[in-house]
This record gives sequence, structure tokens and C-alpha cells, in this order.
Amino acid sequence: MAYWLFKSEPGTWSFADQLAKGGEGEGWDGVRNWQAANNMKAMQVGELGFFYHSVNEKQIVGIVRVIEPYQPDPTDASGRFGMVRVEAVCAVTKPVTLAEIKAEPRLANLALVRQSRLSVVPVGAEEWQLLLAMAETSL
Repeated sequence: MAYWLFKSEPGTWSFADQLAKGGEGEGWDGVRNWQAANNMKAMQVGELGFFYHSVNEKQIVGIVRVIEPYQPDPTDASGRFGMVRVEAVCAVTKPVTLAEIKAEPRLANLALVRQSRLSVVPVGAEEWQLLLAMAETSL
């Protein structure tokens, strides 16, 4: 199983918004970067990801699950980009800030740190477990 991190500006789409969608979930639309789109193409239904509030908060706040595979993004008039649909699994017990992530040497290669502009990035299995522990959250 692969793991992921989804970044969103909380003023545009927050984890509270995601929670409110319940089991229906929401399409992770609006991604217009080829590398982020390729990350979504690689996702399988059932895989988990962290929900990260970007901009001012810069912290992991929740966990989501992919519930529908990559498909056309209805917000893309060009038809070149797609999306996956995700549902909220749970909020994390303790949000994990970007500063905490950068301070942890074992996370130095995390794509969030190395490719900070991407809205969807992979998370390795060991990184996933470490971040779950930092978030004081178990699944």
C-alpha cells in the first residue's frame, strides 16, 4: 500500500469541509501540475493520505482515504487533468507542523520538504509510521 499527502489551503478547502462530506467524499480537483497529477494516477482505492493545511497553518491535520480512482477533473476545461475522490478518515490527535517535520532528521527526504510546491506527494511507509506517531494517532 502506498501513502500520500494532500495539501490544501484551509480557506479554500479545509479538513472540516472534508469531514462534512462524510462517506460521499470529495473530488481532489483543481490540480494543474503534471507531477502531482501523476501521483494521483498512481493511487489505488483504499490508500491513505495525510490532509495538510498549507499557507498560514502548515500542518498535518487529518487522514483521508482514496475512494475513487483517477478520473477526469470536471473543473478542467482542457480535459488534460484529473482527480481522485477522497473521504475523511479521522482528524489527527495532535497536528504536526512543518517546523516539526523539518526538525526530524528521519523526514529529511519527505517530498513535502523536498518538493514543497506540489499539492499531492507520496509518503514512504516508514515516514507514514513516524508521522502517525508524531501526530499521536493510530489507525
